[in-house]
Amino acid sequence: MSLPLEGLTAVVTGAGRGLGRAEALELARLGASVVVNDFGQPGRDGSGEASAAPAEEVAAAIREAGGKAVAHTGDVADLQQARALVQLAVDTYGKLDVLVNNAGILRDRMIFSMTEDEWDSVIRVHLKGHFNTIRFASAHWRERSKEAGGPVYGRIVNTSSEAFLAGSAGQPNYAAAKGGIVGLTTSTALALAKYGVTANAICPRARTRMTSDVFAGFAEPGAGELDPLAPEHVAPLVGYLASPAARRVNGQVLVVHGGMVAVVERPRVAAQFDSVDGVFTFRELDEAVSPYFASRPEGETFGAAEVLGLRRG
Repeated sequence: MSLPLEGLTAVVTGAGRGLGRAEALELARLGASVVVNDFGQPGRDGSGEASAAPAEEVAAAIREAGGKAVAHTGDVADLQQARALVQLAVDTYGKLDVLVNNAGILRDRMIFSMTEDEWDSVIRVHLKGHFNTIRFASAHWRERSKEAGGPVYGRIVNTSSEAFLAGSAGQPNYAAAKGGIVGLTTSTALALAKYGVTANAICPRARTRMTSDVFAGFAEPGAGELDPLAPEHVAPLVGYLASPAARRVNGQVLVVHGGMVAVVERPRVAAQFDSVDGVFTFRELDEAVSPYFASRPEGETFGAAEVLGLRRG
């Protein structure tokens, strides 16, 4: 029996550690040839000397297990290095079929203390990094579609976060970047559908080097048990979205963790207020809108707890 991704080529960014590593290994296990990308800086804030070791180690692990993999150690936030990453997949395996964007850094700070560099660097790696790889992958699929005279095979899986839904007080840069990734994903999904390409975003909850402090208070696994927040719970969804089985899944946002996948519904109107004469006055707005919010605690954001649904252990 053939494997679900047999004959396909995948690029996974940020694949030297954590989520990206688990995703690269899963795609290889399902039969894909994998280009493992990681810039290799040791600090989760993007600090330290870049190293080829993380990407090379994952590529070697795939090959040792009988799969096909090469490493790429470039910075996907650099446009030309992202171009080279896509080209490496094409040159090595003849084509690109799957793009998984996972690379990111954290530089947390409250909004009133954040520096320009802390803002720019996070937006650059997360949002621009996603754009850069999609830019060249989409051009590759469009060209192939022109040559074929019809749709080709293409899958994009982007990494967002529930921080874009419910906010994250000390991560305005990260939350903004992840919200931008959702917008980029839905726009890309519409633009590339006619070429046979789908684009979806996942919001994973996983205990990794990037999130060690975020999940520090959550229940730890017992002896011999798989951590509910292990990246290995996220990787199968990525494998599914990369496969032919997910051909009808496009432009979606999916939350995933610990054996659970939730499809996030597009925002809906919760309430509507209509003026009497077609143009609101201040008093009319106060009388119509204020009562609607009167029952909420002062300063409460919109349904953050309900959106996250997290429970501490």
